[in-house]
Amino acid sequence: MNDWPEGWTDDNRSGNRYGQGSGSDRPESARSMPHVQRRPAPPQQRPAPARPPQVPQQPGGYGDAPEYDSGYNTGQVYGGGQGGRGGGGYGGGPGDGGYVQGRPTAAPDWRRRIKIGALALVVVVLAVSVGTYFWADSKLKREVDLSKVIERPKAGDGTNYLIVGSDSRAGMTSEDKKRLHTGSAEGKRTDSMMILHDGSNGPTLVSLPRDSNVEIPSFVGSESGKRYEGKGRTTKLNAAYAEDGPELLVRTVEFNTGLHIDHYVEIGFGGFAKIVDAIGGVELDIPKAFKDKYSGADFQAGKQTLDGQQALAFVRTRHAFASDLDRTKNQQKFLAALASQTATPSTIINPFKLYPTMGAGLDTLIVDKDMSLWDLGQMFFAMKGVTGGDGASLNMPISGSTGNNLVWDKAKVKQLVEQLNNDEKVTVTGS
Repeated sequence: MNDWPEGWTDDNRSGNRYGQGSGSDRPESARSMPHVQRRPAPPQQRPAPARPPQVPQQPGGYGDAPEYDSGYNTGQVYGGGQGGRGGGGYGGGPGDGGYVQGRPTAAPDWRRRIKIGALALVVVVLAVSVGTYFWADSKLKREVDLSKVIERPKAGDGTNYLIVGSDSRAGMTSEDKKRLHTGSAEGKRTDSMMILHDGSNGPTLVSLPRDSNVEIPSFVGSESGKRYEGKGRTTKLNAAYAEDGPELLVRTVEFNTGLHIDHYVEIGFGGFAKIVDAIGGVELDIPKAFKDKYSGADFQAGKQTLDGQQALAFVRTRHAFASDLDRTKNQQKFLAALASQTATPSTIINPFKLYPTMGAGLDTLIVDKDMSLWDLGQMFFAMKGVTGGDGASLNMPISGSTGNNLVWDKAKVKQLVEQLNNDEKVTVTGS
């Protein structure tokens, strides 16, 4: 039986004398020993862990061979500076000050910051806009109920606004009345009346002289709810307002024209003057000088900027003219200029102008119950377009007079109303 490792024989032992002493008194020199091969272990059935990237060996470290593995596979080996072993770290390499440089700090992402800033600005603008809308909408005085108007004509294309300037002195102090030359009469009457049609062929502004001779039709009292039968009675148009307020005025206008009124808007003396002052005055070119002691008007010819008091005197003046038709033309001219100079970026985007202007007007503005702030804005921009583009303005066509009342030209009025109802280009000329 052979007790020696596999592959060994007695000859090997005797020939090579491994493990035996020497007859010499000197130690034997080192001899190479053949490598003992062992059976390979069976492969283990488990996945090998992911091996981290190999870190290049630094000169002077253990094992310059590229396949050398120190056994620490957790990343770069720290330590060893100049003349040391391993990679650089505490210990100092040439020019590193003894420290390894970390990852460089990332530069600010300006694109991302700009996007975030722009988004924040949009949110703020939207919040302010929504807040402004609800604030202004809440100030509207929705006091006129058009559902009380009976026997109404069929609505046509486009939108018709009845715009009324009243001589209401509500909210005015004694000093205001004196400064604006309004007097102190009780109650309120219509000082001016206009129909503004807003359609696809441009806005059309039609003035209704307050001395127009009209028939008062059957109506239901706005307060009493009682029905009053029409008796063919004719009177001045502004008497309808004095008799039963805005609802009867709308009923009378619709009956005598055949035009459906969609919205009603009324403003008093004080509110009108405040709006003009809030925007810093209105520039107007007055072709001819005139005076009127009743309204306080005293104007020279030429371009000039009118403040609130002057503007009110300009639109109210009638004693300086031969007919009320001249006054309505001045009213049209001024309102178009007011709208044109108010609906500008310098006013709309400037809170120091926008809020005082809206506050001044909305505090004294009276509208119908179905009118929204959006409808009011549409009316305002339509008014601005009266003097530009496809806009037109005219007085109600007049054929003559009876007593001191102006008689409408029925044929022209019928043609005008048909054109407005069909939203056609207005070709009728007024007086």
